[in-house]
Parts: sequence; structure tokens; C-alpha cells
Amino acid sequence: MTDEQTPHDPAADTNLAAGGAELRHLDRSRLTREAGALLDAGSRLALVACHEDDDDFRIVYSFVGVTPSQRADLSVRVPRDDAWIPSLAEISLSAGNFERELRDLYGVVPRNHPQPHRLVRHGHWPRGWYPMLRANAVVPEFEPDVESFPFVPVEGPGVYEIAVGPIHAGIIEPGHFRFSVVGETIVRMEARQWYLHRGVEKVFEGKTAAAGVLLAEQISGDTAVGHSLAYVMAVEQAAGIEVSEPDRLLRALLLELERLYNHVTDLGSLANDVGFGIIDAHAQGLREQLLRINKSVTGHRLLRGALSVGGTRVNALPDAAELTSVSAAMAELVGITLGHAIVRGRFTGTARLSNGHATTIGTLGYVARASGIATDARTQHPFVNLGEVFHVVTEEGGDVLARYTVRAREVEVSTALALDLLRRLHGHTGTAFIVNPTSAGTGLGLVEAWRGTVTHRVELAADGTLARVKIVDPSFFNWPAVPHALSETIVPDFPLANKSFNLSYAGNDL
Repeated sequence: MTDEQTPHDPAADTNLAAGGAELRHLDRSRLTREAGALLDAGSRLALVACHEDDDDFRIVYSFVGVTPSQRADLSVRVPRDDAWIPSLAEISLSAGNFERELRDLYGVVPRNHPQPHRLVRHGHWPRGWYPMLRANAVVPEFEPDVESFPFVPVEGPGVYEIAVGPIHAGIIEPGHFRFSVVGETIVRMEARQWYLHRGVEKVFEGKTAAAGVLLAEQISGDTAVGHSLAYVMAVEQAAGIEVSEPDRLLRALLLELERLYNHVTDLGSLANDVGFGIIDAHAQGLREQLLRINKSVTGHRLLRGALSVGGTRVNALPDAAELTSVSAAMAELVGITLGHAIVRGRFTGTARLSNGHATTIGTLGYVARASGIATDARTQHPFVNLGEVFHVVTEEGGDVLARYTVRAREVEVSTALALDLLRRLHGHTGTAFIVNPTSAGTGLGLVEAWRGTVTHRVELAADGTLARVKIVDPSFFNWPAVPHALSETIVPDFPLANKSFNLSYAGNDL
């Protein structure tokens, strides 16, 4: 059914996603000290969002800790005629990339940035054109791209370069990789992305909250649930909308279904990348079963259409026996794969990302967990109690084998969690609400999508429409880890290593 009123959460049920961040208004001189204190206390920088407020820019730095109560927003006003901020890149690698993005899209300069070259902007963009500014809504004619990107040259005996992309064989998103190689060993790799920049955050502006759900589902095609759930949770927090526990249980189930079909796909693809194609063929068959389950649940193979601001509604619940069967079949394929000496040899020690590098870079999701970091929004920022059946899977190796094993074990955990959620739902298929907020507010949504933590920050205008939506996919944090992992890896292992990370271009580029 469809209900036009705001959903009510029973008083006895605590909504774990409720509650806003501590807001601190700072001038630029205090930013580095305040941000450093939050980082030293164990928080991480989740996002940096720029807002146009009359004659000023307002830059918001959102920090999150390991519990829902550890959230803080640092807000800094910057005059348009003196648009600069002190760079935090020396204390936070991810801050450095957020700052470069800020300069390319808004023209706000990060002072004393150690790598001040462009990030999002390509050479054909007109100089002085910053596409996120309201005054620049009309897209000018692009110029010929004659400006070379400042790749770091590597010199020495026997060093040569291999350029790959941005156009690749097969159906794959565009990205450029520049390898410096001695023999077959990679000395350095630099990635150049943002060929897929679509101005997604700009498209949200002015839409109703309900209309924004459809757009959120399409940010990154394989993460429809992850992104749309982070979005609706941010809107719900901004508007003070409570969601019933059964509907939040349904949301958790949808997240695990999305995790299952993506992990099964990756497990097959990784086997295929070392020549074990028969395993991939069987895994793709299991993927097809999961996609058909998805369609029976939501009417869409990629699980679109179930989420709304204030509620969740599915057509049917998945069959527990079918999920169990798929999981058991995948476990058998994993056993065969890891029992093959050549496969294990190719996986072991390849593209190793140390715990230290993974921590410094700020990696998320299975990339972090494969390097021994137990980060997971399902435990750190839960929106519903998942019970004792759920636990965070970690490995210590940091190599392809570890990233493969984390996925394989997460298939088992996600299946067990899905079965438990089905038991707790008692046949409940949810309620679809049509809710559009009618007043201003701010909210933050954190969701453990299949690649890692997805973050959406929403600001609502006085009439309840979307004033600003800032989106961060885990790939934004994880792409900088790929060059570190590839150091001392041989060139023929690049496809295998890259697939073991399997990061999103669309989610990164926006």
C-alpha cells in the first residue's frame, strides 16, 4: 500500500540512524588544528562538501568515528573574492583529493597542497569554468584537449612506460593507467580517472526528496541499494522521519542481496583472470540465479524500486532454500578454486597492500578488511540491530588471495544474515511511503554497501527540496591504494590485481 503520511516508529524501537552530527563553526585559522584533533582521536574524514551561500562559500568537513555518536561537522566560511582554504593533505591523504576536487569544481584553492595539480578537470575544460557554481549552469563549448597531465616521470636504467586506456577492450568504464616498468616489474603506476564525470551532485539540486531516490539508484549501477539507501537515510535524518524496524530489516536484507550477487560475480571473475574459466562459467550461473531472485523481490534485477523516503516495499521475500543452495554451490566453487595449486600460486603474495598503507590511505570495505582493518558501517554505524549472526570478516595478507577470501567468507556471512532477517521479518514486505519534507534540514547517511561504506550528506532547502547532495563512494578512498599494491607486481598480473580491488569508475567520478 501507499501511505501519504510520515511513518511512525514505535517508541520502544530505537532508530540507530537518528541523531545529527556535532556542528562546529570555524574560521580558516582553526581548521587544521580542529581537524587534526579529530583525526588523532580516531575519527576519519568522510567527506568535504562545498555550498554556495550568498556571497560566501561554506565548506563542510564531515568526520565520523567508530560509533554513531562520534560524528562532527567542521564548517568554514570562505569569501568568494578570497576563495582559499588551508590544505589538510599533510595530515589526511583523502583530504588532499577532496581539496583538489573542490578546486576543480568550485575554484576554491587549497593552500600549500603538496600535489596541487588537477584531479577532476580535464584539459578541454575552459580555464576559469567551475561547473558546480550556480553562475556556470550553462556548459560552454569545450576546447581541444592539448594539455598534458603531469604524470610523475620515473627515470633510470631500463625504465620504460606502458600506457593503458582510457578506452579498454570489452565493456568496461574508462580509466587511464600509466605504468613505469623495468623488465616486467611495475616500479610505479599512476591512474587518471574522471572520464565519467557527469555532474551527478548538480542534477540533484532542486529536486524533491522523493525524486532524488531514482537518481541515487543510478549513481553506480551495481550499487543501486547502497547509494539509494544512504541517500534516503540522509533525507530521513534531515527531515526527522522515523522508519519502522520491519522496514529497516527489509533494507538490511536488500543490502545483503546486493552484496551476494556482486561477490559471487567477483569470485568467478578472479578465477577467470588466472585461466580457470570453468569456475567463472559456474559462478555466472549462480549470479543469474541471484539476479532472478532480485527481480522477484523488487521487480528489477539490480534491486531498484524498493526504497523510498520513510519506508521500504518489496514484491515478495526471497526463498530461503534457494539462497542456501546458491551459497552452498559457491562454497564448493571456492574450495575447488583454492585447491588448485596454480590458482593459489597466482593469488598468493600478488598486489599486496600492507596494513600500514591501507590505514594511511583510509581504505574502506573489503579492501581494508583484507589488510586486517575491521571497518564496517554495519557495526560502526548500524541502522538496525543485526544480532549475533553477523560478524566482520577480516584477513591479514592484503594480497589478491586475502581479497578473494574476504569475499568468499562474506558470501557465507551474508547468506546467514539474510536467512536470519527473513526469519525476523515474519513475511513482512514493507510499506511504500510518499514523503517529501517541507522544511530545511541536514542529514548524513552511512551504509556498508558491497564495496564498502557509501556516504551521502543532504541539505534541504526551506521548502524541503534538495539544496545540496554530497556523495562519496568507497572507490574514492580505495583507488589511491591500487598504485601502492601494484608496486613490485609484474605487468601480467595487473588485470588480476585490478579485479581483486574491482573499484567503481562511475561511483568515483560522479
